[in-house]
Amino acid sequence: MSYDDGPNDPYTLRLLDGLAKHDVKATFFLIGRYVRQRPDIVRDVVQAGHVIGNHTFSHPHLIWQTGPQVREELWRCRQEILDAVGEHSNLFRPPFGGRRPVTLRVARQLGLVPVMWNITGYDWKAPSVEYIERKVMPKVRGGNVILLHDGSHSAFGYDRSRSVIVTERLIARYQAEGYEFVTVPKMMGGV
Repeated sequence: MSYDDGPNDPYTLRLLDGLAKHDVKATFFLIGRYVRQRPDIVRDVVQAGHVIGNHTFSHPHLIWQTGPQVREELWRCRQEILDAVGEHSNLFRPPFGGRRPVTLRVARQLGLVPVMWNITGYDWKAPSVEYIERKVMPKVRGGNVILLHDGSHSAFGYDRSRSVIVTERLIARYQAEGYEFVTVPKMMGGV
């Protein structure tokens, strides 16, 4: 499981509780300006054994950004994460999945590894938990990177209760079928 746009109070914390209940580790791609607002939540994510990645400082669509603007977004987010928890991962997920050669070049220059997804629950616009389930469940085959959201790029405190509920339902269902949920680095062959 991977989550974008946090940290977000109280939903990131509720996700941590649900993930702990099922002994699952996830990957959280954080927005720097929210890391600055709630470094305590970021510390909770890391202390719970989850991985955090860079999701830019302010969540712009990077296909419209110049190289220097991309560098500034990634660098500022990295600094906020460093201030909150120290050195962590070198993972980066572009907002909206938007990337072009300059984005990837700047990320590589900063030592960041781009990470995308192959299943999304469209939970950022979902009218119900069941809607999210219908988007995710038919696509799960194993080896998937599932994208959900614990926050919103447009507002801190955005209601992500549906994402919390669907996380627990998906984990319960797929663990019962023998699937294992791991962090992106573990999936990539790391720790």
